[in-house]
Amino acid sequence: MQLNITFRQFGSSDALKEYAKEKVERVNKYLDRAGEAHVVLSLERHLHHAEITIHSGSWVLRGREKSEDMYASIDLAMDKIEAQLRKYKEKIKNHHGRDRVHHRQGLVNQLKVRHKVFEVPGDMLEEAAEPAPAAQPPAPSLPATEQLAQSTTRIVRTSEITVKPMPVDEAVMQMNLMNQDFYVFQHATTHEVCVLYRRKEDGQYGLIATHGSTPTPTAG
Repeated sequence: MQLNITFRQFGSSDALKEYAKEKVERVNKYLDRAGEAHVVLSLERHLHHAEITIHSGSWVLRGREKSEDMYASIDLAMDKIEAQLRKYKEKIKNHHGRDRVHHRQGLVNQLKVRHKVFEVPGDMLEEAAEPAPAAQPPAPSLPATEQLAQSTTRIVRTSEITVKPMPVDEAVMQMNLMNQDFYVFQHATTHEVCVLYRRKEDGQYGLIATHGSTPTPTAG
C-alpha cells in the first residue's frame, strides 16, 4: 500500500509516521487490494486532528477524529474505518470481483463536487437571530453566499468527491465507509445526480435527486 502522510501546523515526526503506517496497514486483513492511503495530521486550537483516507478499488474509506493526543486521534480515526470494514467486508470483496461499466462513465468522471467546512463569525449568527426593530423596515439583506464572502469566514476543511454511477444501496454503503452524513452520486438507473443524506431526526436516509425539465414543444 502506498502511504502519504501530511503534517499541518504540526511538526513532522518519524515516530508518528511509523505509528500511522502501522495502524493504517491493519486494513490489509480486511481488503484484497488497498491501493493507497493518505493521512493528514494537524493541530488546531490545541486539539490534534487525524484524517485518514484509504482507497480500495472503487471504494473510499475515511475516518476523522480529534483529541488532546495525536496518537489517540489516529487510533480513533482508524477505529471508525475498521468498524465500517467489519460491517461491509464481504460486500467489498464481492464488489471487487466484478467490473462496473457505464456508457457515461467518461463524462461522469469529469464531474466533481467540492465540499467545504467553514466557520461563521459569531456576530453574524447573533445578527441573524436578532429581529429587526418594529419602527424601522428591515434593510435589504445580501444573499447568504455574498454575506459569507464578505465576512471573515475561515475554511476549516475542503474535500472533493468524484460523482460515480451506482445504485442507492451502494451509495449508502459508500457514505458509511467514509463516515459521512451525506454522499453525492449518479443514480445508476435514472442517471440523475443525487444527494444521499442521513436524517438527524431518526437516523434514516433521505435522497435528493436533481433532474432537468423537458421543454414543451411549441406549435409551428
